[in-house]
Amino acid sequence: MARYTGPKTKIARKFGEPIFGEDKSLEKRNFPPGQHGNNRRKGKKSEYAIQLMEKQKAKYTYGILEKQFRIMFQKSSRSKGVTGEVLLQFCESRLDNVVYRLGISPSRSGARQLVSHYHITLNGKLVNIPSYQVKDGDVIGVREKSKSIQSILDSLKKNSSVYEWLSWNEAKLEGVFIKTPERQQIPENIKEQLIVELYSK
Repeated sequence: MARYTGPKTKIARKFGEPIFGEDKSLEKRNFPPGQHGNNRRKGKKSEYAIQLMEKQKAKYTYGILEKQFRIMFQKSSRSKGVTGEVLLQFCESRLDNVVYRLGISPSRSGARQLVSHYHITLNGKLVNIPSYQVKDGDVIGVREKSKSIQSILDSLKKNSSVYEWLSWNEAKLEGVFIKTPERQQIPENIKEQLIVELYSK
């Protein structure tokens, strides 16, 4: 399964944001990576460079590689609604992202692994495709045999995030994807219009 496996703090420092989750190293060294760090001469970035950075940020945030991201953009541009908003909605509707949002895993990469290793069910059936698009009303749960896995229990215990488009049943260890979130409900700091402009060139 293709995914980014390189240094995460370095990428987070590049964007100046904890895009992979909490990062103590980023807090200590909140300047771009590289030999000169803060002393690097800051030239004005071109419009293309700004747009490219925003696309990379979105890809790293959701753990999606270029080919898959481009396909999602093409689907978004053919859909009704604002292309950039639809693109983010597609990202948010991925099964691995929903597992992460529900708190079953503390990170998207961890959520992806849980899905791939058959620990997650969708409407009562095992699904091992992280990119599967969850639909309104779908029920996402922890497989019966996996409900005693300590890492899942620890993650749920620490999770304090609440999202309007998701509901969680603590007793059953399952949640409902109530509806696709609106743009203002998605907390990610991504300027999706810049991505649309980049792909539209």
